[in-house]
Amino acid sequence: MMKKNALYPGTFDPITYGHIDLIKKGLKIVDTVIVAISENSNKNYLFNTEERLEIVKKAIYKDLRISQSRVKVITFNSLTTSLCKKMKSKIILRGLRAVSDFEYEYQLAGMNKKLNNDIETMFLMSDIENQIISSNFVKEIIELGGDVKKFTTPSTIKALKVKYA
Repeated sequence: MMKKNALYPGTFDPITYGHIDLIKKGLKIVDTVIVAISENSNKNYLFNTEERLEIVKKAIYKDLRISQSRVKVITFNSLTTSLCKKMKSKIILRGLRAVSDFEYEYQLAGMNKKLNNDIETMFLMSDIENQIISSNFVKEIIELGGDVKKFTTPSTIKALKVKYA
């Protein structure tokens, strides 16, 4: 039987417990979650692509000890639907935190469906305690000297502290 992959695209700048919650939920549904870090140069990132790749790998494999056979971490600079084809995935995982996320995600899912009718977008909600977390909030809190232990992993916090030192 063919293994089911789900692609979880995002910027992960940085990865949070909200992202990790979605990865864990995805693993209950599919065999492998492919965390795909966008290289989109139109955005201003705190961490460059290589740093984000390293931070996500440390968070998932070192801090959380999730098996590399279950979660793959890659970078990409193509259409998500093109990456799905390349990675043999017919599922895109997307997270919804609040109603405000829905309209954008709904349009994105529709566009991806138009680009490749074989691909389904699966929306997952993180647990209630993780729904308020965003990468932007984590960056702002750490920049202002706050504690982000409840929001992201130890290795990610270390990387953030180095950036804001």
